[in-house]
Formats: sequence, C-alpha cells, structure tokens
Amino acid sequence: MSDATTTRTLELLDQRAAKLAERRQFFRRTSGFAAGMAGGAILTACGGGSDSAVAADGPTDAEILNFALNLEYLEAQFYSYAVFGTGLTADLLTGTGTQGAVIGGRAVQFRDPVVAQYAREIAEDEIAHVRFLRTALGSAAVAQPAIDIGGTDPTGAFSTAARAAGLVTAGQAFDPYASDENFLLGAFVFEDVGVTAYKGAAPLISNKTYLEAAAGILAAEAYHAGLVRTVLYSKGLTTPILRTAAGAISDARDSLDGSTDVDQGITGTATASNIVPLDSNGIAYSRTPGDVLNIVYLNRGAVSQGGFYPRGVNGSLVLSSAYA
Repeated sequence: MSDATTTRTLELLDQRAAKLAERRQFFRRTSGFAAGMAGGAILTACGGGSDSAVAADGPTDAEILNFALNLEYLEAQFYSYAVFGTGLTADLLTGTGTQGAVIGGRAVQFRDPVVAQYAREIAEDEIAHVRFLRTALGSAAVAQPAIDIGGTDPTGAFSTAARAAGLVTAGQAFDPYASDENFLLGAFVFEDVGVTAYKGAAPLISNKTYLEAAAGILAAEAYHAGLVRTVLYSKGLTTPILRTAAGAISDARDSLDGSTDVDQGITGTATASNIVPLDSNGIAYSRTPGDVLNIVYLNRGAVSQGGFYPRGVNGSLVLSSAYA
C-alpha cells in the first residue's frame, strides 16, 4: 500500500470517528440519559448482561432499540393498512409512555399484481420487526405513539411532506392509498430514512446480540428500500414524472435533516439508474436520531413532535436536531 493510500485511509477513518463523536455529543446535549447502574438495569430487563450498557456519554442499547421501535410502528402501520386495510393488533401497541391512535390509513386497490405482492411482503416484514423488537425489549418496550398516516387531509403528514417536495400545492392532499404509484412514493418517504437510521445507530450498540439483530433489520430495510427504488425507476421509464417526484422527495428530506447532502433520488444521470444511494466510497449514509426526527416530524428545527408523530415519539430520543 502506498503512503498516499495509507494517508487517505487514515483520513477516512478519522472522519468516521469524528461523525461518531458528533452523534454522541448530540445525545449528551439533548436527552440526559441515565447511565451506569440505571442503564445496566434497563438492559438486564431486556435480556442483556451488564456489559450491554453504553458509556455515560451515549444512550443505552434499550434506548436505541426503542427509538427503532417507534420507526417500525410507523412503517408497519402504513404497510399494514395499505395491504390489509387494518392496522397492528392491540397486543402490539402497549408499552411504556403514552399509547396513541393511528390517524388515517386504508387499503390500496392495487392494479399491478407485482406491486401488490411486494407490498404484502414488506408489510409482513415490518409487522415482524415490531414483534421482534417488542420481544427483545420486554417490559422496557415503548408503546406505539400517535401516528398520522392519513391520505385525504391536506394538512396531514403525507400531504405536508408532498407539499414540501412540490408534488401538491397549498390546500391539496397527497393520498398514498389512491394508486400503486402514490403508494410507492409514500413508501419512498420512509424507506431510505430507515436504512440511514439503523446505519447511524450501529456504532452505538454495545451488546453483540442486539447489534446482530439491528444489522439484520438494517439489511431487511435496505432490501425494501432497493425494491421500492427499483420499481419506481422501472415505472418511471414510461412515466418520467415518477422519477422526478422521487428526486423531489429526496431533496425535501435533505432540506430537513441538516446542511450535508446524504440523500439521493433514483436517477444518477439522465440515462443511469441510482438504485443504491452511496457515498464516494460505496458506503451507505448514516443519520443521527435527531436528523431522522427532523424528517419524520417534517421540521428542520429542534422540536419534539409533528408530522407523522403529531405528539412525538415515546422513549428518551425524542428531540430533533436544530438545522445547521
């Protein structure tokens, strides 16, 4: 290996270490996490050993998994309603914190059997994720918070997100249940966010069993995201507005989660697909919990509720990041 290559490799490792330090600083600044004995007690209740607790400057593994559970509630409810016309069963909703209801949601009358089959597969996966995380967390699992997945309200979360992307104008609603194409765009709002959220959380998980599980869910979410991006791109060959709309959603997400560009549409150039959004090293991007909340709260400020979570999420990681 040449000296130049070695130097560049060390620079990249230093950059990643700096990003991890920034994430830990975010946790110290916003949430005031319990550490030491308290963190160990929470994880013991979840089945982890005393070596599961993260140092005092970061969240416990249980807090990270509960943050993920909040996201899985959102995805599972969206897909469950879209595919089955009903939400999660009552036994998958209880837990610590305030349990909330689901606003909106209904079955999509799929016309493309391929989209229908893919949607059903993803729905079953997301429901399984909720069940798995709740089992792993045990009595420490947070309840489902209030979730807005309505489609006919022009002031609802999907309409607000679509308006930020320029897909609808003021007073118009965006209904992700109205067609196969709208459903795919609605799914696109979530899927890439889930991938970057799990990627960002991975370095903060201490317990190897939990880390392996999180890696498995990350892989599943990446498969889902790639599938949604592929179908959108394919349909966009005959309906170019779909590719344009996906790019607009990507830009809207990027406008919410900080000054760095960690989001990409589904086209690389006018003639090339961009199914897998990566950095220059071929590595998927990461987001902090704060950046993720910026997107799902649909707010670039430091807030604790809004958008798809009108009363916020449950647990300790509840505050979005102030846009830098």
